[in-house]
Amino acid sequence: MLEGLFSLKGKVAILTGGSRGIGRAIALAYAAAGADVVVSSRNRRPPELEKVAEEIQAMGQKALSVPAHVGKREDVLNLVQKTLQAFGRIDILVNNAGANPVLSSMIDLEEDSFEKVLEVNLKGAFLLSKAAAREMIKQGSGGRIINMSSVSGLRARADGTGAYCISKAAMNMMTQVMARELAPHNILVNAIAPGSIKTEFSRVNWTDPDRKAQRIREIELKRFGEPEEVVGIALFLASPAGSFVTGEIIRVDGGQTI
Repeated sequence: MLEGLFSLKGKVAILTGGSRGIGRAIALAYAAAGADVVVSSRNRRPPELEKVAEEIQAMGQKALSVPAHVGKREDVLNLVQKTLQAFGRIDILVNNAGANPVLSSMIDLEEDSFEKVLEVNLKGAFLLSKAAAREMIKQGSGGRIINMSSVSGLRARADGTGAYCISKAAMNMMTQVMARELAPHNILVNAIAPGSIKTEFSRVNWTDPDRKAQRIREIELKRFGEPEEVVGIALFLASPAGSFVTGEIIRVDGGQTI
């Protein structure tokens, strides 16, 4: 019974930001659960992306790597089209791609930096969710959309990450709006809100002594999380175990937002 609860056998998953960190960990977990996986990331890291696809194939599952900038509509449509050409369907989408190119107070933040954060973190998830959901509706067998949010979308910070906080707060609302709209089609839409996870994306938070000390003070477990510690929730939400969960923002933060 337990094996069936968390099985993804016969499912096809698209995962953005899949070349490293949380994205890579989830991609490998989905493959271990029986899914065929399409991993995507921005064009600047194709060798890392291909390596993840090779790891999945070595596990006995099919995999495809598709470089794509999710903020660009043509890249999103190409990603969906290549997935359909290779596998014929889309069952699971994980919007994990994220950007936070600059640390700045809101009054000093340049307009193009603000737009870049929103383009990837919000617009990208919107474009890909819309495209994937249309295919899921056509298939008639439901689906799962999982947005990678952040505890920064639940509580404002004054540490130069204001644009990132805003983008993730908007993603949370988009998650809940789409959960309501897509429920009649049995497409479940949820978000995961990690706290301080030790990834390259968040390197400044665990390498800068002052930022690291501040984060550790906030975290009840007094340590940073590892990418693999986000995997359990991602598998739960994608599998039969999460079949009655939609519209949720689930924190994985070691007690950081208690």
